[in-house]
Amino acid sequence: MTSDGPRFDTRLDRFVDNYANRTRGMRVSAVRALFAVANRPEIVSLAGGMPNIKDLPLPDIADDLAQLVRDNGTQIMQYGSGQGEPRIREQILDVMALEGIEANADDVLITAGSQQALDLVSRIFLDPGDVVLAESPSYVGALGTFLSYEADVVHVPSDESGLDPQALHETATRLEADDRRIKFLYTIPNYNNPSGLTQPWERRIEVLRVCEQHGILVVEDNPYGLLSLDAEPIPAMRSAGADVIYLGSFSKTFAPGFRVGWALAPHAIREKLVLAQESATLCPPVFSQFAISNYLDKQDWKGQIGVYRDMYRERRDAMLAALEDFMPPGSTWTHPKGGFFVWVSMPEGVDSQSMMARGVDARVAFVPGGAFYADGQGARNVRLSYCFPTVENIRIGVERFADVLEGELDVLRTFGVHSPTPHPGRVAGPGPDLS
Repeated sequence: MTSDGPRFDTRLDRFVDNYANRTRGMRVSAVRALFAVANRPEIVSLAGGMPNIKDLPLPDIADDLAQLVRDNGTQIMQYGSGQGEPRIREQILDVMALEGIEANADDVLITAGSQQALDLVSRIFLDPGDVVLAESPSYVGALGTFLSYEADVVHVPSDESGLDPQALHETATRLEADDRRIKFLYTIPNYNNPSGLTQPWERRIEVLRVCEQHGILVVEDNPYGLLSLDAEPIPAMRSAGADVIYLGSFSKTFAPGFRVGWALAPHAIREKLVLAQESATLCPPVFSQFAISNYLDKQDWKGQIGVYRDMYRERRDAMLAALEDFMPPGSTWTHPKGGFFVWVSMPEGVDSQSMMARGVDARVAFVPGGAFYADGQGARNVRLSYCFPTVENIRIGVERFADVLEGELDVLRTFGVHSPTPHPGRVAGPGPDLS
């Protein structure tokens, strides 16, 4: 207390000076930030990537879980192995075999969704200032994780076949010349989130060859790999290269609420990941592991994936048809062969972030493209999701979004920023400069 009376700390957070430097890299997920708006009943949400789990055999699953608790409750509600339960790790080998992966259960680590696997990989590899290479655009949740560990994300250009191997080589060469430390390449080769693009098998081999040439570890994130909508799944990159950390998840092929994913890693890396897992959680959720293991044992999980594929194919086709019908000239979009997302490129001059408020007023939610870059790209892009809305709502939502875009273009024309494009586009490249 002074002669002038007591002094009070007027800062909103009086511990702000105590935080670690790495917290400066933390940022709010653009997708999670939209949840409060997108969940309003009058809003058609084309924003989130929530799977539609209504087609699951829920009564059968409920009976199976009740029986599991009655018979094994004292085991499944206890602590477990830091690496994950042996039975589900063996079953995951059967899941990965559908994409050509041959592996040993000892090299599988169970995680709380593949998002935690991203965090553990970042924890054991990234020091402040290290470089993570990521395709352009890339998953917002991965970018947030890498930045939270104070890494520098360097985007590698993509084309209509995904990550460009020549651009990868040139980027790696430039960074090496600048004495930058590249820790790994992060890629989603199947139905990329957000672009929906897929790397053909030949392209995957080229990417692996470039990474081998430069000594770059590959982190292959593959949550959508089995949700191919037009053909059989392409073999995973991990099937062709041992120096790949493969991340998988049951969130898209079963249900996200159990939070069970996994990492398949080279043996020495797996040991480090287990230590990181034990320090983070002691062990991954045991009940969830047994619940999914029980589902894989007792239900037709392969048939269920087929049900999902049919349902998502119908919704994807509905979105593509609606885009064709409603989008203004100068707009282009990708035609995904699987997964959940379409990537839209809008006419020059449009800023997707500035469209957000107008979108809420028009009762439609979408994710601005800038969320999927670490370097400010993506202003004229948006990600639209077809996985959760009904076919009817997809069409309504796309029409509302197109109206929002038309309003934005009207403003730009008024100020002479935009001139009408004479013909509509059909297929967008993944980045803002490739449409």
